[in-house]
Amino acid sequence: MSDTTPSVRLDKWLWAARFFKTRALAAEAIDGGKVDVNGDRAKRSRHLVPGDRVSLRLGQYAWDLVVRGVSERRGPAPEAQLLYEETAESTSRRAALKVQLDSMPSVFGHGEGRPTKHDRRAIRRLKGDR
Repeated sequence: MSDTTPSVRLDKWLWAARFFKTRALAAEAIDGGKVDVNGDRAKRSRHLVPGDRVSLRLGQYAWDLVVRGVSERRGPAPEAQLLYEETAESTSRRAALKVQLDSMPSVFGHGEGRPTKHDRRAIRRLKGDR
């Protein structure tokens, strides 16, 4: 890495690109193995330069990104989106997963809440308690 090439730490770039709300959360994801740079598991102190490929897993979604710019500060969202370019394959994969997740039924339904006194009496009659 030469002195003229702009670079920034991976955890700072993920924070500046607005993938994580804090640098601590970005560092936790990196340490947890959820971030790869150029196909290799990365450390938070890894310096990124434009052209690097970053793979990121956030929840159920996976992002494949190409670094287009680096920034030392966290700016507005439109500026943050200029720091990376998502691959077409990644975009289509995330869209397909979103459709799949949206079409699935919810896992837990709350129902009507606690049984009323009338419901409890009906349950006891069904069980034969009275």
